Amino acid sequence: MIFSYNWLQSFFKEKLPISEKLAELLTMKSFETTYQKSVLDIDVLPNRAPDCFSHFGVAREISAILGYKIQNTKYKIQENKKLDTKNFINIGIKGKDICPRYTARVILDVKVGPSPKWVQERLKICGLKPINNIVDIANYVMLETGQPLHAFDFDKITNKKIIIRKAKKGEKIITLDNEKYTLDKDILVIADEKEPLAIAGIKGGKKAEISKATKIVVLESANFDRLTIRQGSRKLNLRTDASLRFEHGLDPNLTEFAINRAAYLIQKITGGKITQGILDFYPRKTLPRKIRLDLDYLEKLLGVKIPEREIRKILEQLEFKILNTKYKIQNTKYILVEVPTFRLDINIPEDLIEEIGRIYGYEKIPASFPIVSLIPPKRNLDIFWEDITKNILKEAGFSEVYNYSFITEKDRKIFDDHELIEIENPTSSDFQYLRPSLIPNLLKNVQRNQKYLKEFKIFELGKIFINKQRTKNNFSFQNFPNSEMKNKKQLEKRILTSLMTGEVFYQAKGMVDLLLNKLGLANIWYDEYQARPEESGLAIWQPKKCAEIKVDGREIGFLGEISPKILEELKIENKVVVFDIDFEKLINLASEEQEYRPISRFPAAVRDIAILVPREIRVEEVLNKIETAGGKSLGDTDLFDIYEGEELPEGKKNLAFHLIYQAEDHTLTSKEIDEIHQKIIKTLEKEPDWQVRK
Repeated sequence: MIFSYNWLQSFFKEKLPISEKLAELLTMKSFETTYQKSVLDIDVLPNRAPDCFSHFGVAREISAILGYKIQNTKYKIQENKKLDTKNFINIGIKGKDICPRYTARVILDVKVGPSPKWVQERLKICGLKPINNIVDIANYVMLETGQPLHAFDFDKITNKKIIIRKAKKGEKIITLDNEKYTLDKDILVIADEKEPLAIAGIKGGKKAEISKATKIVVLESANFDRLTIRQGSRKLNLRTDASLRFEHGLDPNLTEFAINRAAYLIQKITGGKITQGILDFYPRKTLPRKIRLDLDYLEKLLGVKIPEREIRKILEQLEFKILNTKYKIQNTKYILVEVPTFRLDINIPEDLIEEIGRIYGYEKIPASFPIVSLIPPKRNLDIFWEDITKNILKEAGFSEVYNYSFITEKDRKIFDDHELIEIENPTSSDFQYLRPSLIPNLLKNVQRNQKYLKEFKIFELGKIFINKQRTKNNFSFQNFPNSEMKNKKQLEKRILTSLMTGEVFYQAKGMVDLLLNKLGLANIWYDEYQARPEESGLAIWQPKKCAEIKVDGREIGFLGEISPKILEELKIENKVVVFDIDFEKLINLASEEQEYRPISRFPAAVRDIAILVPREIRVEEVLNKIETAGGKSLGDTDLFDIYEGEELPEGKKNLAFHLIYQAEDHTLTSKEIDEIHQKIIKTLEKEPDWQVRK
């Protein structure tokens, strides 16, 4: 809530009469005549509800802004010394946390009837319906002070004892508006020894209702736990003026002031007798907070130097107390400020500085650009390379997918893996195991969507979970060095897996080349994958169509076609090719530096070569010999086929390569190309078991 001094001065053309409270001002005849019964409708922000949901609170704010003093109405309660409050009523509290303070008074010989006209008019202006003088005074004081009150008929309280407790499950109450509510153990009630009398902090009950026959009134002014009241109000779907105030929090020290004010008005209007003493349950008193205010910091934060005298004046106008004179700690000037308990929103020095700036006037603070040093955040390499990798794949036509990190029992059987990490309390059978690979869920993406799409180009970058006890590695594309798993029962790894459908093995290989080249990697090799001795099979891959992806001789992943057996189990109609890369290894090798090689202006020539080699020979060995013999004139070498069949000699396989010849300084002649090509053939045929097919 913010009031502007200029706005208030423009609204009140003349000075406010400081001898009157704002509540009285609204119904003054001179005010009605001048302003035609104008009413100030003030929007109070939630943080100011504890002190400004009341006429006193708003008047205090206006007085601080305009610089006027509040002259509080003086009143004195006349207690009957022959009547002791303790002899009439007893209070029992079950839980001091749910009710930090409970105060009660007893008033005898009251005459219940209509309220005076001035009380009724003020309640109507504030949106409340007049009931009778006792209830109206309780509501009037709530509006005036911000503290909700409630009045009980003394003669309707069983055994003259009031108990503040949680409701019993299934307990019922009929409220003042004849509505019936079923309560539970989360709702706070005011009860006697028999049944609830009211829903605490929310609504009074019918049983102890004030009526024309009421002669003795028990007046309640309490402070309840804000969270308990809010939960109860929400659960019952019952919101009242009282619950609104309790939900935002109230000052426990307000209860005594409010109950005395209400008792005074009841005595004045109804002629009742106030018993001597007040019943007050207040086990832990709320004391004012003390805040040390750094004057240099105040100037730095507001951007303007405010004289110390004016700072003190503003704080005192807001009823803050200056506890001592200015003092220094290490050449820093401080003043010690005591915060009144009704200002629940003031907790730190910045809150005090905000109050000083608000009252001083934000319009007096000159506008200026902030002077700060902008320090760029430290680059997170994981996120940096992740974004680059995803963008490369998306630009190449791939779509990113996000799958759950779990697989089912059926998946475990299909992929023939028995050493998975099982979830102790899975939410469903679909979430029984942590995934050891991204491939199963990507294949299920194809399975579910193949009736809508003919071709798939999808990828996922996420974590997989490996069990250290695992001895069979059918997901053979995940081979982690023992050093990485040392002293760990389980291992988490980030993996990049991409999937394509169709006859796209070599297209997928080209995609891997594109990705790795754009990440600054060179010396990329593809070796035919051969099962290790500890592996019993290659359940995931199509035999002879799986290759290791290597960079500088180090394996970083696998490229392969999925086994027909797997595709048949999942009812996937098309062939599926996958490349699966250890992302953590990838980003360790990635570099932003790119080697620039100018594109040759001279045309290239392509020759194919096929060679029979023993099955155990790796592609890498053949490539090394070809590139060594070809020299600089051999621009690129591309493996496009690996074949093994019955028509080939036993124990042999056929490797077919595209050889691209191109010079940087001239166009190669047919004779030059033939010479280089023959040199490569002779080099390959030097190996006794290798045969170039012509």
